[in-house]
Amino acid sequence: MKLFQHARKTKSEILFDIFIYGLAICLILLIVYPLWFVIIASFSNPSDVATGKVWFIPREWRLDGYQRLIEQPLFLKSYLNTILYTVVGTIVALVINIPAGYALSRKDLFAKKWVSVFFIVPMFVSGGLIPIYLTVKQLGLVDTFWVMVVPFAVSPYNIVVARTFFNNSIPEGMWEAAQIDGCGTIHYFRKIVLPLSKAIIAVIGLWTAVGIWNSWFNALIYLTNENLQPLQLILRRLLISNQMLQSQATGEVASDLRIKADMMKYAAIVISTAPIMMLYPFVQKYFNQGVMIGALKE
Repeated sequence: MKLFQHARKTKSEILFDIFIYGLAICLILLIVYPLWFVIIASFSNPSDVATGKVWFIPREWRLDGYQRLIEQPLFLKSYLNTILYTVVGTIVALVINIPAGYALSRKDLFAKKWVSVFFIVPMFVSGGLIPIYLTVKQLGLVDTFWVMVVPFAVSPYNIVVARTFFNNSIPEGMWEAAQIDGCGTIHYFRKIVLPLSKAIIAVIGLWTAVGIWNSWFNALIYLTNENLQPLQLILRRLLISNQMLQSQATGEVASDLRIKADMMKYAAIVISTAPIMMLYPFVQKYFNQGVMIGALKE
């Protein structure tokens, strides 16, 4: 009986909990509602969208925006390009950044502090656009597949986060015990370290995937070949061209173009965000663990 009396909350604590939960619900609605509206509008009748009669569930399911978007030249090609850039770039980033972070976490690394500084300092130095472009051009990466992969392959931030994870999660005594059993460095990393590193792999993998998927500035600067351009750049170009057509039209023609452009815009938002939204639930558990561990003090 005393236990329940001790656990009973005071009136002020109950009011505080109500306030916190209410605030959380309001924030969730502010975040979810715009996305839900876009999804519902993309499947609604264009006339309902034009008149503002978008319901919680579409009164009539339509695919006008998606059909018009798919009919655009280079859309499917750019979509496949973006998927390929994201998959290859994420794999390359994991293959490079995870071992680099583990190497920096080793106590027996020669000049460990200076090597760490070498990776940390560039994070605070912004590179100039023209020098970077000239460097990329000299490397022969302009208008190539790899110009969308190499910039994400080595990230000082990812390496530092991986180092923090290994310092906090992988005890040095585990390596010493493995050495006694005759385990080599590579075998130890593959069989022991990697299986224990799912959290940081999820964090770096998701960050890199989102960065590549949403990248359009690199494509704008380095890719002039339309067959290599990613989805974000093609969508941006389509939306700008639609706006130009609307500005030149008048009357009912302008209204019709505006409705079609809005439907295509809603469909583009859904298509461009769906892959990342579907990916997150699969790595959510490990992602949350990795973020929490990476935030701990070394």
